[in-house]
Amino acid sequence: MCRHLAYLGPPVPLAALLFEPAHGLAHQAWAPRDMRGGGTINADGFGVGWYAADADQPIRYRSAMPLWTDAALPGIAAVTSSTAILAAVRSATVGMPVIETAAAPFRHDRWLFSHNGVVRGYPGALAGPAAELPVEDLLTLEAPTDSAALFALFRHRLRAGKTAEDAVASLISDISEISPDSRLNLLLTDGERIIASTVGHALSIRVLTDSVLVASEPLDDHPGWRAVPDRSLLTATVSDLTMGDL
Repeated sequence: MCRHLAYLGPPVPLAALLFEPAHGLAHQAWAPRDMRGGGTINADGFGVGWYAADADQPIRYRSAMPLWTDAALPGIAAVTSSTAILAAVRSATVGMPVIETAAAPFRHDRWLFSHNGVVRGYPGALAGPAAELPVEDLLTLEAPTDSAALFALFRHRLRAGKTAEDAVASLISDISEISPDSRLNLLLTDGERIIASTVGHALSIRVLTDSVLVASEPLDDHPGWRAVPDRSLLTATVSDLTMGDL
C-alpha cells in the first residue's frame, strides 16, 4: 500500500510535510505504521505536486526511486512553499511496473490525484469501466497500472459534467460492485479543496483555524488528528469540512 497526504492553508515549505515532522512522508516511506493489504515499505517511487501563483497547472516532481535516495529533494523542499500540496510515496502492487509515470500525483488541469490501494483482478476488473474511455485516453495512459486507469476514469467523468465529488463516488461504486475486495483510497485536490475517500485503508485529518491536512497516517503527535471512518467521502477546504458515507 502507498502513503499519501494533502494540505491546504497558509504557505508552507514542502519540507514541513515531507521531512520535518517526526512521521512525515519521508519517514513513512521506510517506516510506515499501517501497511494493511500487503507490502512493508514504500520504496517504488514518490511524487509531490504543488501550486504556484503564476502557473496554470500544479507543478510536479516525481521519481521511480525511493524518496530517501533523492539527494536533491531535501534542498528543493526546504525552499519551495505553497498553499496547496499533494504528495505520495509508492508501494507497487506485484506485477505493476516501477516507473516514474506510475508515481502519483497524476495531473489534469488544476487537479492532482493519488490512489492508495489496489483494484483486485486488474486489468480484467477494469475492462468494463474502461470501455467508456475514448481510445485516445487509453492510448495515452501514463502507466499500465490500476491507479493510472482510475485517474483516467475520474478525468473522463469530470469531462462528462460530473462534479468531482460525484465522479469519485460513482467511480468507487462502480469498481466496488465489480471488485468488492478492492482498496480505493483516493486523494485529490484542485488547490482550493481536498477530496478523499476511505475504502479499505486508514485516513486521518487535522483541521486547524486556517489549514487542513489529510494523510494516510498522522505526521506527528498533534492532538488535532482524528481518524476518518472507513467507506467515507470527505471534502475539505480551509473553512469547511463535509463527510458522508460511501
